[in-house]
Amino acid sequence: MKPRDVKSLLYQQLIPALPVPFTSERIIHHDSHVHMAEYMHEMPIGGVTVWAHTGRGLYLTEEERSAVLTHWRESLPHSIVIAGAGSSSVAEHAKSHGADAILCHPPTRFRDLPEHERDEAIIEYHSEFARTGLPLILFYLYEAAGGISYSSAVLDKLFKLPNVLGIKIATLDSVVTFQDLARTIKSEHPEKLIITGEDRFMGYSLMMGADAALVGMGAALTMLQSDMMHDFYAQKFESFHFRSQLVDRFAMTTFTEPMEGYIGRMLYALAWLGIVSPHAIFDPWGPELTEDDTSNIGDFLTSLPSELKS
Repeated sequence: MKPRDVKSLLYQQLIPALPVPFTSERIIHHDSHVHMAEYMHEMPIGGVTVWAHTGRGLYLTEEERSAVLTHWRESLPHSIVIAGAGSSSVAEHAKSHGADAILCHPPTRFRDLPEHERDEAIIEYHSEFARTGLPLILFYLYEAAGGISYSSAVLDKLFKLPNVLGIKIATLDSVVTFQDLARTIKSEHPEKLIITGEDRFMGYSLMMGADAALVGMGAALTMLQSDMMHDFYAQKFESFHFRSQLVDRFAMTTFTEPMEGYIGRMLYALAWLGIVSPHAIFDPWGPELTEDDTSNIGDFLTSLPSELKS
């Protein structure tokens, strides 16, 4: 697809970042993977993202990455499939397996370099991705989650690279950072998509100018979040406000400290909803679920009206 096609298909859409359903033996649970795809096939989404932080893309083996991307490419042949990549070789791997676009993992290895050297390394890193020819989504991620801050000058140069269609912004608790970035991008690069990655203030980030959402929370209660977005863009603000409060409550049960536990919590929510097996909620790289985790998620999902549990 041409970058313009991908951009138009993502505009004002929810793009779930998908976890990988592992067993406690660190084996991908095939049936759960199939059921996740069947679930997503029925959802009004702009596409899906694999190999992102939610999908542990930086930790998967090459064989696992291939299996995950091939599964989703074949399961959703008409949907946009975005792949997270932390190197040009992984980006090429994604391209060869049918990815439509690349989400560029932040190059945290450059964080401690002198400023000028760091900025040049960041630009070259993204330039290598651009050479794949695939549409690119930049990623501004807060440092505590493995991100790296980009100066205004660096962002300006990154937006001018070939095939960059937008940027995902995930600042967690820094609303000011999101506001400032969104305002600057709308002013200086209005043709680029602002893609919110703000699970904890998703509705507000739409009000601050987000054109789409690429969030790990979107892997469950997908219809609720998609409907919330469509309400906002259609200016159905009463319905938007109602759904946004529920989405915020869901985020408060899944995206909480320790934040690395959110992947396991999302898998638990998927199991509670009957989408994946209870034996497929193991995150090999995250903390174990606690009783508080499971009870908080269960209590919220139990309280949710049945018509919203899809």
